[in-house]
This record gives sequence, C-alpha cells and structure tokens, in this order.
Amino acid sequence: MNRPLRSSKKLPNLINSFRIGLNKDKYDSINIYFQDESRFGLMTHIGRYITAKGVKPIVKYKHAFKSTYVYGSFSPLTGDSFMWEINGLSTQIFEMYLKEFSKQNPRELKLVVIDNAGFHSTKNIDIPENIKLINIPPYTPELNPCERVWGYFKSFFKNKVFDDIEDVKDWIEEFVNNDLSIERIKSLTRSSTYNNRFVAQ
Repeated sequence: MNRPLRSSKKLPNLINSFRIGLNKDKYDSINIYFQDESRFGLMTHIGRYITAKGVKPIVKYKHAFKSTYVYGSFSPLTGDSFMWEINGLSTQIFEMYLKEFSKQNPRELKLVVIDNAGFHSTKNIDIPENIKLINIPPYTPELNPCERVWGYFKSFFKNKVFDDIEDVKDWIEEFVNNDLSIERIKSLTRSSTYNNRFVAQ
C-alpha cells in the first residue's frame, strides 16, 4: 500500500528526490499535480451583473439542492489535467478517481498534492503504483492552486439557471473541453510559492 507523504516548505527538494531516484524501467517522466474537488449544483450562484447606472439588475434564480462534484488534478509544470465528474464525496470514490487518473499517461510518475479532507484518508484503500500522494499542512488551502482553477470555473457558473442536474453536467463537460486549455491551467496554477522553485528545473 502506498501511503501519503507529509509536505513541508521543502516541497521542491522532495520533488527533486523523486526525480533523481526515478525508476526509468517503469517510468518515462515525472510530474506534479495539485488535486481538489468542487461542488456544482442547481442552486443559482448570484454574481455581479452589468446594467445601466442606477438600474438594479434582476436575474433569474433557482433554489434547489441537487448537485454533483468535479474531482480535478492540475499540473503547474505542463498544464496537464485530469477531471472526473461524479455525484458524491467519499474515500471509495477518491480511490476510484485515483485508479482512473493512473491510466492517463501510465508511464508517468504522478506526485499528487492533496489536502487533509476526511475522505482523502488512505487507510484500507489501494493507491496506484504510479501515484504518490503528498499532504499539504492542515488548514492551508491557500497552498493548493486548485482553488484558483475552481474560482475561474465558477466565475462562468454565476447567474446561470439550469432545468435539471443533467444540464449542469453538460455545461461542466462543455466548459472543460472549451475553456480549460493547457495554457489556462498553467496560468491559474503557477504561483510564486512554487513556480520559481521547481517549474524551471
């Protein structure tokens, strides 16, 4: 069983240690990803609207509780990503997600930085051999650049009204295919915290 490592301020050194010790019989490359989940549902998220001066904007609103989740892993190095839409948050679903993620570029060793959510528990689950999990310190969501991806994602989700949850899923698929390019993911996930220390290596 593959157990998560504890990250620290020396994250770039940890990454380099994996890079130096890379088993080239098993892997052709190594990459780092940041992973997180976000909820998308039928309830309308109200955002700003442009109107004439002095005119109060009026938008449609839906109050409903059906929702789905998007699991995503994003690389600030290459802009590669893996996103999976599924209804629920659980350790079992997280395990399924990792197995599907491992099939993308299977000869790439994936260093996946995760937060400390309860359903990210790795007890009694099988983690694919080509995935190594690294925990960020507790209560530090600002260290996970996925937050910026979700912020960009949801800036287009505001003020939208959907008839049913299938329409939400269709919108997610279209947005991922058309608006989350490699260059966009790079620009959203690279930050001064990590970029200057290991992106160029």
